[in-house]
Amino acid sequence: MPVKFWGSSWSARTEMGILGWIIVGGIAGWLASLIMAREGQGCFLNIVVGIVGAFIGGIIMNVIGKVGVTGFNFRSLLVAVVGAVILLGFVRLVGGGRGKRRFKNL
Repeated sequence: MPVKFWGSSWSARTEMGILGWIIVGGIAGWLASLIMAREGQGCFLNIVVGIVGAFIGGIIMNVIGKVGVTGFNFRSLLVAVVGAVILLGFVRLVGGGRGKRRFKNL
């Protein structure tokens, strides 16, 4: 039975459970931290960044008329990575990259 989610229809079979969100979030957060050259985030923060990035990427995809995160697949991982990169870029912009500079002098 198709489910309407923000203007796009997708099958209920592609829905991810909590374990799927954790796995995709962890991989997406880790890849985004590699792309943005952020070190020392840790596993938990990678998962959080990846899951929040999946939401951000999903919203952006829906705004431009495409389907966002649809399940445990490569397209969803790519959307999550793009969202996580945007999130880390925003954090760097707001924070000014202070975290890396603080530990260089030690």
